[in-house]
Amino acid sequence: MAEPVTLINSFEVPGPDAEGFIIAWERTRDYLESQPGYISTALHRAVAPNAEFQFVNIARWQTAEDFMAAIQSAGFREAAEGLAGYPAHPALYGVIRT
Repeated sequence: MAEPVTLINSFEVPGPDAEGFIIAWERTRDYLESQPGYISTALHRAVAPNAEFQFVNIARWQTAEDFMAAIQSAGFREAAEGLAGYPAHPALYGVIRT
């Protein structure tokens, strides 16, 4: 069985857009929670106001294939519509050391 993967996705969000971004993220999260292979997700906000990325999403999925299937669905495109204006920097990671 494949090891779970971790999505780390940093977002570029201008300060005045923070609340709108959070609402859009929650809508996207609500959709992804219902998808096969979803484990968990958490949105993190930078403590320092001058951090390059104010928001970082960390999500766990059973497999990379589960994640890819979820984000390629029409339901995801609709749910994530509100995130389209915020440049994202996503990548999947696997644990190599603990």
